[in-house]
Amino acid sequence: MRALGRLVRVSALTAPCHAKSAAPATASVNMILTQCAVCATDLGLSLGKKCGRCNTRYCGAECQKQHWEQGGHDKLCKTIKKAGGAEQYNANKKYSEAVAVAAEACADDTKGQTCYICTQALHWKTKEGLVRMCACRGTAGFAHVSCLAEQAKILLAEAEENNLGSKVLNERWRRWAMCSLCEQRYYGVVACALGWACWKTYLGRPETDWSLTTAMGQLGNGLYRANQATEALSVQKAVLSLHRRLGSPIGNFLPLQSNMASTYTELGRLDEAISLRRDVYSERLRLYGEEHEDTLLAALNYADTLCKLRHFAEPKLLMNRTIPVALRVLGAEDILTLKMRWAYARALYMDPAVTLDDLREAVTSLEELVRTARRVFGNTHPFARDLERNLEGAQELLRRGVGRAREFLREAEATEARRGNA
Repeated sequence: MRALGRLVRVSALTAPCHAKSAAPATASVNMILTQCAVCATDLGLSLGKKCGRCNTRYCGAECQKQHWEQGGHDKLCKTIKKAGGAEQYNANKKYSEAVAVAAEACADDTKGQTCYICTQALHWKTKEGLVRMCACRGTAGFAHVSCLAEQAKILLAEAEENNLGSKVLNERWRRWAMCSLCEQRYYGVVACALGWACWKTYLGRPETDWSLTTAMGQLGNGLYRANQATEALSVQKAVLSLHRRLGSPIGNFLPLQSNMASTYTELGRLDEAISLRRDVYSERLRLYGEEHEDTLLAALNYADTLCKLRHFAEPKLLMNRTIPVALRVLGAEDILTLKMRWAYARALYMDPAVTLDDLREAVTSLEELVRTARRVFGNTHPFARDLERNLEGAQELLRRGVGRAREFLREAEATEARRGNA
C-alpha cells in the first residue's frame, strides 16, 4: 500500500512583493551552482573562487587549474560567458533537458493535439512537443512549455511595469505553477520544466529582488515534483540561506521550511522532517489563526509526517479538529480539504490497533474521495491514482477482518522498523 501522495503546494511569493525592489541594486550571486565544478565540494553561496571570465565555481586554485587543463573548460569558457555566465548557462541547459523529458513523457497523451496558446503542434522556434500534466481533460490544456513560460513572463512583467500591487503579483506568479484553464497545479516533469524556465528567467536579478528568491523556490518545488529530491533539497537550502542573509521576516521562512520538510520526508529523513513540520504548524497557527489556508496546509503536512512515523493517535485528533474548518473555509472539493480527509482515512486504517468500525469508516470515506477526485481532477491525475491504491489497500484489510488486519499491520510496522534500522 502506498500511504501518501505529494503534499507540497507551491507557495506564492516567499519574499515581500515589490514591483521595483527598494533595496540597492546589487549583482546577483550564483545561487544554484553551489558545488565545485570539479570535485563537487559544497561551497554554499559564498565559499571558494570563480573563473574570472564566466563565473564557474571552484573550491580552490587546484581544481580550477585542473578544469582548465584537463576538464575542457578552456574550450567552454567563452561559450559560457557568452550565454550570460555559469549560472545562466547551466539553467539554460537544464531547462532544455527538462523540456525534452516533459514532452516525451506527454507524447502519447498529446498526439494529434495543438497548443492552446500558439495553436501549433510543434513550437515554431524550439520545435518542442506538447505537454499537459494538470487536471485538464479531453482536448483542453495542451501547450508547449515555452509558451506557458512566455505567458507567465509577460503577465508578471505587465504587473511589475504598472505597479499593480502584491495581490496581482501573487495571482500572476501562479501562472508559473498553475494551469490557467483548469486552475490546478502542474505536476511531475512538467512542473520541473517550468521550474527551470522560471529560474532561467529571473536568475539575473539582484538578490534583494523578490522574484529571484521566489524563482529559486519555484525551481526547488519543480525538482521535488519530478522526484528529484536530492537536487530539490540543495536548492531549498540555498533559498533558506539567502533569506537568512537578507534578514527576511519569519513569514518568509515558513514556506521554505515546509518544502524542506517534504523533501526530507521523501529522502526518508523523518526525524528532521517532523521537527520542521511541528515548528511550521505552531508558528502558522500563532501568526495566522486556524482558518488560514497556510495553517490548514501545515496541519495536513504535520499529520502526514506523523503517519509516516507510525504515530496515529495525534493525526486523527488533528484532522478531526481541522477538517471542519477546511470544509467551511475552502469547500468540499478543494484539494487541500480532500487531502485532509485522505490523511484521516489513512490514520484510521493503518493503525495496528484498528477496529472494524475504523476499517468500515476508512473504506467508505476513500470510496467517496475517489469518486470526487475522478470528477474534479480526472482519472489519470496522480492524486486520483494514489487514492485508488489506498482504497484497494483498505478494502483488502476489511476483507481480512479486524484480527488478521491488525496482525498484517503489525507485521508491516515491524518490517518498516527493520528497514529503518538497516
